[in-house]
Amino acid sequence: MPRLVKDGKWIYGWVVIGPEGEITIPPEAWREFGFQAGGEVVFMPGSRRSGGFAISTSELMGEVSERLEGATMRVLARGRFAEDRRVTVPPEVGVKPGDRLLAVRGSRYGLGFVARGPIYEEALEHPELEVF
Repeated sequence: MPRLVKDGKWIYGWVVIGPEGEITIPPEAWREFGFQAGGEVVFMPGSRRSGGFAISTSELMGEVSERLEGATMRVLARGRFAEDRRVTVPPEVGVKPGDRLLAVRGSRYGLGFVARGPIYEEALEHPELEVF
């Protein structure tokens, strides 16, 4: 998993929204975050700067809440992980089939999908990044 710039975010690769709104979670991210087939997915908004969204699980979000003394995260929608490391992104998240997002390690509590901004622009200059 590369970093594109010194001290930048770790990058898993590109994820393309499929025709039914589905995405494939990169294998390394699947393992790192402990995602499980059939498990609940929590969708949260991305930052204003990078757009997109992030996914997590109730368990990981509980850890954040405990660590930050009851902090609450804005939840856009919920879903379930499929057997093939896929998840369907609900319409509330605001992406459409064909959108290309950059999968990044946002934190240890969630997987980020960046839609714009400096890190996205830098990634466009790296054709070696894997596409999922």
